[in-house]
Amino acid sequence: MDVSVLAEAVELSEQRVPYVLATVVWRRGPSSGRQGSKAVILADGTVRGWLGGACAEPSVVRHARECLDTGEPALLFLGQSDDLDGRSQEGVRSVAMACESEGALEVYLEPHRPQPQVVVVGRSPAVDALAEMAVAVGWGATIIDDGGNADEHARPEIVRTKLDLSGLGIDGATAVVVATQGHYDDLALEAALAFEPGYVGLIASEKRAAAVIDHLADRGAASSQTNRVHAPAGLDLGAVANAEIAVAVMADLVARRARGELMATGSSRVPRRAEAIDPVCGMTVLVDDAKYHTVHEGSDYWFCAPGCKRAFEAEPRTFVVTA
Repeated sequence: MDVSVLAEAVELSEQRVPYVLATVVWRRGPSSGRQGSKAVILADGTVRGWLGGACAEPSVVRHARECLDTGEPALLFLGQSDDLDGRSQEGVRSVAMACESEGALEVYLEPHRPQPQVVVVGRSPAVDALAEMAVAVGWGATIIDDGGNADEHARPEIVRTKLDLSGLGIDGATAVVVATQGHYDDLALEAALAFEPGYVGLIASEKRAAAVIDHLADRGAASSQTNRVHAPAGLDLGAVANAEIAVAVMADLVARRARGELMATGSSRVPRRAEAIDPVCGMTVLVDDAKYHTVHEGSDYWFCAPGCKRAFEAEPRTFVVTA
């Protein structure tokens, strides 16, 4: 068991960092990968752990990034071309490896994207009720209490802190709801907008909400920022009690999540590591890791193994695609 890899996966989850846990579930020798080997693959393609050799890893990374974008797991089969027909089945992605090794691997890719969380700023029954409901539906919850007072009777799943959003892992799956009852609405909204959460809402009457937005604009906030503030926050239920206001806000957040909002970004916004296709075997090669490279007629070519490079240099015209 790769305990260090699993420990890192837990740490990444706590830090709300998207990653894929890749596990070798089957192998056929000769292969450098071992059954049960694990690795964590980050959105930028960084691999921490061990899965296999130079031919397998770049393809695993590419498919892992796709899993992060979709949020769906995948079973990846990497083997010789002759193996693919027998492995072709629903739910299995097949990748032909034309390298010198005759080994094969099956790798299970399990994406982990941060679950939604609600950060509520303020101190009122609505604040407590909203945090309780978030936890009840499996979301994370943090209360930022303007007095910084901890509630000894609070549920352990609910974190209480002062007005400091750093360290909370604010991301696209985070909803920040300001409910300071006019004490420092503008400051809380400015702090929230600086972290670009998936949702920013203000619990206030329409009149006060408009006044707060105008105040932010007067302080130099761009319309692109103020337009992101949902005010008044939540579904319009009319004049309701504090706890019911929390219901209105939570119902709106759940509806947005169901529509595909409040999702942490996968790898689509993260710069990709430069890739190239080995012109001999067709495998993906990570350029910054590639050990085998040549230049032919002014163009660069990278290879996954020395055999591919030798074959190319012996007969480059066989492998160069001309326009």
